[in-house]
Amino acid sequence: MAFAICSVPVAPMRKEASHRSEMVSQLLFGEFVEMGEQAGDFTQVKGLYDGYPGWCQQNQLKATTGDKVVETKTFTARFSNEILMNGRAAVIPFGCPLYHVGQPRFSTGTNEVNYLNVAEGAWHTGKGFTEERLREVAFHFLNTAYLWGGKSVFGIDCSGFTQQVFKLLDIPLLRDAYLQAAQGNEVKDLSAAEVGDLLFFDNDEGRITHVGILLGGKELIHASGNVHVDKIDAAGIINSVGLRTHHLHSIRRTK
Repeated sequence: MAFAICSVPVAPMRKEASHRSEMVSQLLFGEFVEMGEQAGDFTQVKGLYDGYPGWCQQNQLKATTGDKVVETKTFTARFSNEILMNGRAAVIPFGCPLYHVGQPRFSTGTNEVNYLNVAEGAWHTGKGFTEERLREVAFHFLNTAYLWGGKSVFGIDCSGFTQQVFKLLDIPLLRDAYLQAAQGNEVKDLSAAEVGDLLFFDNDEGRITHVGILLGGKELIHASGNVHVDKIDAAGIINSVGLRTHHLHSIRRTK
C-alpha cells in the first residue's frame, strides 16, 4: 500500500484524472492519502482522514511509506501561516495539520519543512467541544467564499465547512452532506436542538443538498454564497432580507 502527503497549500481533488474535471474536494498541506492507480499527470487518492476518493496531480503530493504516516491533534491557528519549504517561503491556510513541531524535517518525502513561528498559538483539538470553541473555529471562516469542493478559508463548500470545523473540535465527519446526515443521533425537531447540532436541508425531491451548524438563538452558520450567519426556524433558513432559502430536512447530533 502506497501513501503520500499533500505538499502544496491546497490541492484540488478531482472526480476524474483531468484538469477539466469537477473538483470534488481538496487536500490541505500535510494531509495524508492512500495512493492508487496513475493516469497521466494524476494519481488516484483516498484521504486517510475521511476515506474520500478523488484524483490529484502527482506533483502536488510527496510519496511516503506507511511507517511515516502520523496523526496529530495540532493544527495551524491563523487564517494564513508562513512556513519555509526547502528554504523558500510558502503560505498555508488555517486548519493544516502540524507534525514534529520544532523540528525542520518531517514526513514529506524529499521536502524539508520549517514551521518558523506557526506553532505559536497552534490549535489543539484535544480540548474537545464547547460552545466557545465552536464559535472560535467557525467564525474563522466568516466571509470565506463558497467554492464547490472547497474546504479551506480560501474557498469552501457547505459540507467542507462543517467537516473542517468539527475536525478542529476532534469530532470526525464524513465529506458530503448526505453522508454526514447518517452520522450521530437524530434530534426530533428544532425545539430539542442544541448549539453545535448539524442542520440538513433538502431540495424538492427530498435529496439532502445543504448543511449548517446551529449556533443557538435561532441562528445557524453555513456556507452559502459565503460563510455567514442566518436565522433558522422549524421550516428552514430565512436570509437577511427575510426570504426563505432552504427547507429543513433533519437534525443530527454528533458532538
